[in-house]
Amino acid sequence: MIRRLDGLWDATPLAFWLVLAACAYFLVMAVRLTVIDVRHHLLPNRIVFPSYAVAGVLLLAAAIVNVAAGSGALEGTPDGGAQLWGVPALRILAGGAVLWVFYFVLRLVYPPGMGFGDVKLAGVLGMYLGYLGWAHVFAGTFAAFLLGGLWSLALLAARRGTLKSAIPFGPFMLAGAAAAMLLPA
Repeated sequence: MIRRLDGLWDATPLAFWLVLAACAYFLVMAVRLTVIDVRHHLLPNRIVFPSYAVAGVLLLAAAIVNVAAGSGALEGTPDGGAQLWGVPALRILAGGAVLWVFYFVLRLVYPPGMGFGDVKLAGVLGMYLGYLGWAHVFAGTFAAFLLGGLWSLALLAARRGTLKSAIPFGPFMLAGAAAAMLLPA
């Protein structure tokens, strides 16, 4: 995301500020949700649902401004990416939908293993990661499960949990998304 911001500043300053605002919102949302999920095993709708609108508006606006300016900084293509509902904007929406469906299927397969708050949060994270590309969507999802698995193993090894222990997964989803956002474009 940092490299992407640098490219946006050079190409389209307005898109830069929109993405920076989206990143700042992500940071605030992630901290609030992590604290609440660790304490209460809950991802409140009053934070998650508005995040769809905020992330959607800021990231889609950045994609639209970038395409309108004729810059390839968002997509990385010399011809400026795509039209208004072309690749960058569509990928933001598709990333959110794909992650939401993936987590929903996990919830259907084993309901005690995944809360519906995690499903709802997945859509927001998919929008952020979709802005960056499909590789980031995959990396963020993989990192979430890797971090959650490592934490669970640490709890087992320290005898502070069992195989039946419930752990809040939201913080690992947020950390995985943040880690993927730091990957190069």
